Amino acid sequence: MKLHKLCFGIALVATIMAIDATCVAACTNASVTGVWGFQIGTAVGQFTADGKGDITAGSDTVNQNGTIITQTFTGTYSVAANCTGSLTLNITGGGTATTNFVLDSANKGAQIIDTTAGSVAEGPGLAQGTVTCGLTGKKQTFAALLLGKINGGTTIAYVAQVVLDGKGNVSGSGTFNVGGTFLFTTISGTYTETSDCNGTIQMTPKGSNTLNFAFVVVNAGKELLLVDTDSNASVAGNMLH
Repeated sequence: MKLHKLCFGIALVATIMAIDATCVAACTNASVTGVWGFQIGTAVGQFTADGKGDITAGSDTVNQNGTIITQTFTGTYSVAANCTGSLTLNITGGGTATTNFVLDSANKGAQIIDTTAGSVAEGPGLAQGTVTCGLTGKKQTFAALLLGKINGGTTIAYVAQVVLDGKGNVSGSGTFNVGGTFLFTTISGTYTETSDCNGTIQMTPKGSNTLNFAFVVVNAGKELLLVDTDSNASVAGNMLH
């Protein structure tokens, strides 16, 4: 009995020490390394961080009040010991954008807010992880959730099961709320996906208009971050595998 108590005591102390070490572990610039995807407001894109405070390459697609803009950028970032940080993007051709962010406990995700003057936008950032992108022939089923406005102000929200067949075809079904009117229907369409984990999706709910999206692959292929690229829409969200 005494031996059991001693073993329990040692195990308890070891556990407390392990928890304490985890709690005090500090973040650094190395906490953000490799390719990350992001969806902030009506922009979706990805960047490569070198782990030392530099963004060596990046690109995004922005739906700016119905005008679709694609741009590239480099930049810098800084991560504090408490796992908060800031980022500055230098956009090719001129202009800058700034954000603040908070990393999650695994340093594989972040919540981001745009701090550029005149902007009101936020969204998630996620490490791309290890994944093979492209039309690999591998079928995947996603749960999609998107929210925004169309036609200058009509609120739209939808949740759908979206099947990507690995060959460029889309199927599924969903619930669509357009300004308070519900539509329960099937989905068909097509998609593209490049080897660098960027893509586009065209989805047509039966009896409705085609919806067009740009996306990036994150979380080791388990999640897509999307933004609507239609001229009459301001919609964004994600799809989880």
